[in-house]
Amino acid sequence: MSISAILIEQIIVIFIIIIIGVICYRTKLIDDTTNSKLSNILLMLVNPILIFMSYQRDLSKDLLEGLLISFVLAIVIHLVAIAISYIFIRRKKRKTIVVDGIRIKKYVDNDDVEVERLTSSYANMGFFGIPLANSIFGSEGVFYVTAYVTVFNVFMWTHGVIMMSGSKDLKLKDIVKKLITPTFIAIILGLLFFVLQIRIPNIVGQSLSLIGNINTPFAMLIAGVSIGKTNIFKLFTENFRMYYSVFLRLLLIPFVIVLLFVWLPIGDMVKMIAIIMAATPTSTVGTLFTIKYNKNSALAGQIFAVTTLLCVFTIPIIIKIAELLM
Repeated sequence: MSISAILIEQIIVIFIIIIIGVICYRTKLIDDTTNSKLSNILLMLVNPILIFMSYQRDLSKDLLEGLLISFVLAIVIHLVAIAISYIFIRRKKRKTIVVDGIRIKKYVDNDDVEVERLTSSYANMGFFGIPLANSIFGSEGVFYVTAYVTVFNVFMWTHGVIMMSGSKDLKLKDIVKKLITPTFIAIILGLLFFVLQIRIPNIVGQSLSLIGNINTPFAMLIAGVSIGKTNIFKLFTENFRMYYSVFLRLLLIPFVIVLLFVWLPIGDMVKMIAIIMAATPTSTVGTLFTIKYNKNSALAGQIFAVTTLLCVFTIPIIIKIAELLM
């Protein structure tokens, strides 16, 4: 079975869990407080454990090479995404106004330029990418995804902060402080255990693996609850401008990445994981940044919800295109 066929099955499974999350919110089985606690459990416990356990494997040259290549590809993906967002999302936007019954097109200031660029550039590589990689490629897939999670955090807490705050006066100690998260610690510890070939006791490993296995349903339930807060019809119809950012995030950026990566002489798994990471929906961190820096958080939330729902269709399309070109 092709990767695109497997991916379609897994995305349908994920979509069903998202719908269950929507139902849970609408029936008040999960409220905002519960969802916040579930998110903390996912980010502080489940996700780090899943990542750490992905490093509990035999050391090999191929794995190390694949991980190093993944770091390079992750950097390229972020640079390409940022470049495309700056090229296509300008500080002036075209607006149609009516003067004396005559429709006139003029350019006005785009007050949401930073929000549009951020939501276009930064993908949900950890929250959405890890479940996809885990469901298709297993723990080895998660092993490679850790490179993307690391690079994402470095870019988000440097370029993302500078863009959203407007300040270039970032102190190294502040950046390091923001990067020291349970996920980052799990990556460092996991990599150390992997290189030194330190194995945890089997019974402990089984316990941690069981916790890590709830990552996908947890993540998608939380996403479903977040979407359940919105009016689905209004979400898709009240702001057509957001589809510009949605198009860049879900189609243009991953398509460019496909054209760049599909010809590379590297392993198919490493290559496909890179393309899947590039095709994931908008990051949830983007919405938090818009709140922190007093930007249009409603727009960021809309783009997150729409890209999360539409990626069910766009990710298989992107992967199928990659398979046809490989």
